[in-house]
Amino acid sequence: MSENRAKYLSRFVCLALCAALLSACGTSSQAPVTDRSAKLARYQSTVAGPPPKYGYAYTVRKGDTLYSIAYAIKQDYRRVASWNGIRKPYTIYIGQRLRLYPTRSSKKKASQPPANARPASKTAPATKTASVTPRPAPKSTRSGSSYLGTVKSWKWPTRSYKVSSRFSPSNGREGIDISGRKGDAVYSTANGEIVYAGSGLRGYGRLIIVKHNKTYLSAYAHNDRILVTEGQGVRAGQKIAEMGTGGTGRYKLHFEIRKKGSPVNPLKYLPKK
Repeated sequence: MSENRAKYLSRFVCLALCAALLSACGTSSQAPVTDRSAKLARYQSTVAGPPPKYGYAYTVRKGDTLYSIAYAIKQDYRRVASWNGIRKPYTIYIGQRLRLYPTRSSKKKASQPPANARPASKTAPATKTASVTPRPAPKSTRSGSSYLGTVKSWKWPTRSYKVSSRFSPSNGREGIDISGRKGDAVYSTANGEIVYAGSGLRGYGRLIIVKHNKTYLSAYAHNDRILVTEGQGVRAGQKIAEMGTGGTGRYKLHFEIRKKGSPVNPLKYLPKK
């Protein structure tokens, strides 16, 4: 190959590489990236907090309740119900698609259950799961609605007061962990109604959610045994579960309080010990 021909080929290769690089630079900010960012920005401007981890819509599965879905995305259950036109007693159905964001229209269209739909659970709107071993409640505690009302005082959910992990939302800790031993009782922190008892929420193990009134919910996670059923009324200090490990090998209760869907520090509500 002649010297001139080699120089020509080398120059041609350099020009081709430059053209390719310039083309790549020109397409690095294409519409899909911009559109996605704008979509997230619009969502965040209308709903406090990050987008829900389940996406912008969710298909109801067996074992779900409206309360457990709202709990997972840190929203008030009444807001999720209003976004989907769901009224009391908040029954949802397997296969039903739920909006996890508000609509611009003031008229809320009801989310229609699929044809031949079955409730997600036996109660409205809950279920039993294979990993839960519920016990029948006494007749006097089967109706939870009469147990709802103002929380005059909160009780510790265990007899142990050893807090091993404190409330720190910025570090992903939206409640507190209380250390204990195998077989330790877990108690309801206040009067209320069981609105979820199952293991469908990832990261919570066998979970109980108690509704105290329109404002407050409490949650008890990583239980070894669940001793209540959904729709049951419970008194403050009533045993509802037995402590588990949460897969860590150490027995503990993960305890949360939610105010209108948002996590709050339980230690500001529980009596000082």
